[in-house]
Amino acid sequence: MSRIQPLPESEAEGKLERTYGRIKEMLEADAVPEPFLTYGRVEAFLQDFYMNFKKFVYTDGALDTKTKAILGLAVSGHYGCTVWLDFFTERLKSLDAEEGMAADVLAVASTNSMYNSFFKFRDLSGSEVFGGMSVGLRAHTFMNTSLDDKTVELINTAISNLNACKPCTSGHVTKSRDLGASDDQLLEAIQCASTMAAGCSFLKAAEA
Repeated sequence: MSRIQPLPESEAEGKLERTYGRIKEMLEADAVPEPFLTYGRVEAFLQDFYMNFKKFVYTDGALDTKTKAILGLAVSGHYGCTVWLDFFTERLKSLDAEEGMAADVLAVASTNSMYNSFFKFRDLSGSEVFGGMSVGLRAHTFMNTSLDDKTVELINTAISNLNACKPCTSGHVTKSRDLGASDDQLLEAIQCASTMAAGCSFLKAAEA
């Protein structure tokens, strides 16, 4: 049983009721999805999440909505947040994503986390010995999915940042720029990922 129960629409009043209405309007839905109802227990958090979600995750900006959905899915997978994994899987389908793209996104994000773990060790070990050793980890996934190279690098940048791998984040920022990503796009990728990191963290803690 969740330690924080969703706040039903029927119990929402005033500003919270209006926010629920705006969420339904944004999503073109008849009912408020459960994650937002859970956030509704802390009205300030719901307001923050809704505004950030609308601007940085759900609508076009420096990045298009499909790329944002891809990043949302990658972050949801990173946190193992089932409800948002399901949401973004369906979101990608509605945006005419290729069959199998969701699996590709999760595979790229997971492979990137493997590399983050390795390069963080190099950075944190306090020894120069490991810097001269071969990585030795196979990572053909990056080059063998339905995703274009720029999208792969945006995923890698976002996940590397969440994993606090400084050398990886720096390297993927550089590679993203080389592939044509603007600084505005890189910033929005991080804003999108950070928004979903907050949403997933809240839900995981509520359900733990």
